[in-house]
Amino acid sequence: MQFLSGNEAIAQGAWEAGARIGAAYPGTPSTETMQAFAAKEGVYAEWAPNEKVAVEVGVGASAAGARVLCTMKHVGVNVAADPLFTAAYTGVNGGLVVLAADDPGMHSSQNEQDSRFYAMGARIPMMEPCDSAEALQFTKAAFELSERFDLPFFIRSTVRISHAKCPVEVGEREEVELRHYSKDPSKWVMMPANAKPRRLELDRRLAEVRAWTETCEFNQVIEGSSEVGIICTGAVYQYVADAMPEASILKLGVAWPIPEGKVREFAASVDRVCVVEEASDYLSMQVKAAGVKLSDTVQPLPCYGELSPLAIAKAFGKPVPEHIDTQTDLPGRPPALCCGCPHRIVFKELTKQRAIITGDIGCYTLGALPPLGAMETTVDMGASISMAHGFELVMQGTKHRPIVGVIGDSTFGHSGITSLLNTAYNNGAGTICILDNRTTAMTGHQGNCFNGITLQGRSSREMNIEAIVRALGIEDVKTVDPNDMLATRDAIKKAIANENELSVLIFRSPCALLRDSFQRKKPYEVTSGCIGCGVCVSIGCPALSRDPQTGTAMIDRDQCVGCGQCQQYCHYASIVQED
Repeated sequence: MQFLSGNEAIAQGAWEAGARIGAAYPGTPSTETMQAFAAKEGVYAEWAPNEKVAVEVGVGASAAGARVLCTMKHVGVNVAADPLFTAAYTGVNGGLVVLAADDPGMHSSQNEQDSRFYAMGARIPMMEPCDSAEALQFTKAAFELSERFDLPFFIRSTVRISHAKCPVEVGEREEVELRHYSKDPSKWVMMPANAKPRRLELDRRLAEVRAWTETCEFNQVIEGSSEVGIICTGAVYQYVADAMPEASILKLGVAWPIPEGKVREFAASVDRVCVVEEASDYLSMQVKAAGVKLSDTVQPLPCYGELSPLAIAKAFGKPVPEHIDTQTDLPGRPPALCCGCPHRIVFKELTKQRAIITGDIGCYTLGALPPLGAMETTVDMGASISMAHGFELVMQGTKHRPIVGVIGDSTFGHSGITSLLNTAYNNGAGTICILDNRTTAMTGHQGNCFNGITLQGRSSREMNIEAIVRALGIEDVKTVDPNDMLATRDAIKKAIANENELSVLIFRSPCALLRDSFQRKKPYEVTSGCIGCGVCVSIGCPALSRDPQTGTAMIDRDQCVGCGQCQQYCHYASIVQED
């Protein structure tokens, strides 16, 4: 028995099932899954540049006969959709299981989406565990089911399943032999002549899956009162069981396709049927499509964000314990760039130039928050460069603020390269800043193609950003130390002045939290010469604040890492390093 998170349990289930290959791109809440899998014996695991590539690697390894695990967060499924939709046609050889980790409530994501719709759209069966124990059980079973039905299988988790821990009965690894690969263009070459019959073949396979869902052990009825029956999946089951212990519950472990016969049978056994789900109406639509009339709860449930037992109890008109609301006058604690972050000076200098900054996904997204207030757009991975090009197309020939796209090194490898290729190909102008902090920082310091660190520590190549950018035909390329304020200011000014060409600035300095490359130095202190101008505080370092009575600067020596960024902005030499 081990105490595992859902992510760890999925990795354990894949290992026990004999999976040999793992491919992923890190993204919360899925990241720890591939990290846990990579640490196990007898497996190969890698970080891919993006989720599309990870799935394509997975499809290739599956075709070659191995069992494969691919993992990603929900927005990563968008990136991987292209190969996933076709993989349902080709089917598999070795079992192929794909984790889609959703984020209701958007704890660490730019949108809230339900990957069950992808399962339905791509026509790939999806299983949804309600805790870590089921996460292991479902994942392990999914590999055998994938091979039985000749289909990839999804495992869907949400942030609570991914990160919450519970006792899990673990087992031994099953050593599964590689399945034989034989040339078969009718299965693997999806040109129209082959895809059309595979489309019909997909219907046949799915008919078998639908029949299986009616009797499979993963769809369970928890009998209770016949007055109300509740249909739910995943983590929501835990909330329902807590809030409505007297109700009959149909817990669907297979989220798509749902067992329509079992749903109708359950509905007939109770007086009224309700669906409880969070941030989506997917399950309600599926149940209604099965011919079941749903009863309204007393009050509607929230249409976005995570649910809770309290919210469910209220919706069903149950008395709830008295509680004290959280105080509303507490000071806000917004996230901020870390002390010593190499991105800080770049954003400060860009704001001094009044630039329109199109941003991207990563730590540097925090540059949008006060006091920097720098970034003006963030949409998806790689969008910064493409959107900067879009701004330039509209504003060219007019007097406008400088347009600057800002992207990180890992995100540049993920999808920024193709965006820059497009801008270069179409003779775009403007300035692109690549913030190379030598890691994929926001998701926990994973390796990427530009720092050359692989998931399992294998020898690799460190890709050269400058060479790649110049290979696209971009001539104005400069590498700058972002901790040097004057050098950063000069580089940005020159790039912006070069308004008719495309300029790329590569700001390279390791993340302040990388222990191997960052040495904490003696902290700084403020002398009596401070006049309280506030310029140093405006860079947004968490170690800096102002005395509420005098207005002069204050440095928290316990937080200060001695980077010296604030000292470079003090015109009065009032910030000095401790002796």
